[in-house]
Amino acid sequence: MNSKTSPLGTRASYGLAALTGFLYFLGFPGVDLWPISFFGLVPLVIALRGQTPRRAAGLGWMSGFVMTMTGFYWLLNMLKVFSGFPTALCLIFMVILCAYQGGRIALCGYLYGRAEARGWPATPVFALAFVASELIYPLLFPWYYGASVHNAPLFLQVADLGGPYLVGLVLVAANLAIAEVIKVWLDLRAQAAAAPAEGANRPATPTLLDALRPHRAVLITCIAIPVLAAIYGFIRLRAVDATAATAEPIKVGIVQPNLALFDRKDALRIHQRRTQELKEQGAELVVWSEAAIPRMHREKGYEIAVQREITGKLGVPSIVGTLLHSPGASRAEPGRTYNTAIIADEKGKVLGRFDKHYLLAFGEYLPFGETFPKLYEWSPNSGRMNRGTSLDPLRWNGHQISAMICYEDILPDFVNQLVGHGDPDLLVNLTNDAWFGDSTEPWIHLALAKLRSVEHHRYMVRATNSGVSAIIDPVGRVIAHGGTFREETVFGEARFMRSTTVYNVVRDVPWYLATLAIVLMAVVSRRRKASAPAASTPPTTA
Repeated sequence: MNSKTSPLGTRASYGLAALTGFLYFLGFPGVDLWPISFFGLVPLVIALRGQTPRRAAGLGWMSGFVMTMTGFYWLLNMLKVFSGFPTALCLIFMVILCAYQGGRIALCGYLYGRAEARGWPATPVFALAFVASELIYPLLFPWYYGASVHNAPLFLQVADLGGPYLVGLVLVAANLAIAEVIKVWLDLRAQAAAAPAEGANRPATPTLLDALRPHRAVLITCIAIPVLAAIYGFIRLRAVDATAATAEPIKVGIVQPNLALFDRKDALRIHQRRTQELKEQGAELVVWSEAAIPRMHREKGYEIAVQREITGKLGVPSIVGTLLHSPGASRAEPGRTYNTAIIADEKGKVLGRFDKHYLLAFGEYLPFGETFPKLYEWSPNSGRMNRGTSLDPLRWNGHQISAMICYEDILPDFVNQLVGHGDPDLLVNLTNDAWFGDSTEPWIHLALAKLRSVEHHRYMVRATNSGVSAIIDPVGRVIAHGGTFREETVFGEARFMRSTTVYNVVRDVPWYLATLAIVLMAVVSRRRKASAPAASTPPTTA
């Protein structure tokens, strides 16, 4: 609806925007007060109404900055570990990074402000602007509002239709319904305040229910969306569980070594000992974490070296993380280094590899480092890795296993490509989140990864160095997991499953169309219906 009252002033609107940022943090994984996600955006929606595009962008940025400074507090420790810079300088970098990350909500606010000013209805405008900002704004650390309900599988199941964006829109709809009621109530208060104090000229003030009648379509739609999502979730939970019950099971073991970042001399011994424990428990496949064995193997002939030094002594099929290197042609060339997942059979024979595609800035490469090599001298702890090129799955015993390394499991489009290319019957993620300390980050990472299992209805095995190692079922439930920053193993049952979902077929095409729609609304004014001419009154005679 278009606002009947003046927009809120600077102090009130920015205060509400900051409140949304804090509520976003409270409802997000880590703190996990997930019901807040059904109303946490309401203060921002109220603050945005009637604002200029510039002010709307500023309000969005305020929300985004607060939510990232609170929710990503662990960035400070990460920057200290990666860069080796002093704490004060790392804090400055953190503020800059969070200011940039907050630009996602600023983009949402700007698109909303532009489209509302051009006469488009505010409720669908906000929904479209929100999904567009999640889709196209480039983030160093991606996150999605839909992950807020990772512990409520009932609302998570629509991910197989539209990925994290559709889950987020279900939550946005609930927020818009509440905001609509509040906006109408605020309009009633403004009308009452502007009316004459008393006398015959004072108009009758309608009740809230009367005032809401013109907004019934918006309210019914926004309430129906989460209700229908819950019904769909109930149906899909039963259907997918029934399919999983008939799928081929496999006993999986995960080694979580809890190794220090830069002192990993006991890595191989710990992994071998823990793998033997899992083998004795009946594990048919053991998964190690990202770069579990930090030894650099030469890429040429690595299969023989890996079997001789690592996998040949395990006696159980394994997926291990390590590093491969090809030296440069001369001393002036750094060569090529890959963060790699390798699969081997029970005799240790290497069957295949997957190289990480999406490298972590500051940890595995420095932005602009290849253009300005001096940056690597200033940041000695930053890696200098190369990106993988193949999407082929790891093949073992008639099965196809798609591997993801580090935060690749939180990238919906990338995993969509993996699944579309390799048609795997199991997903595996190898991760090392030790860089972020014993914070909420490992739990946030796990929550975001759950969406990939739901989107493709496949089991996922997550092996991490310091937590959270877990086995996730195809509806996003964690059926076995460990803790954080302790050496341990995780043992449980996964199942080999394949499923074709709507999201896997259509991918993000609907969301790009939604983005195109909001961009057009931001530049093209809405045509308003011409008001009917007043009826002519015939002349009267005296």
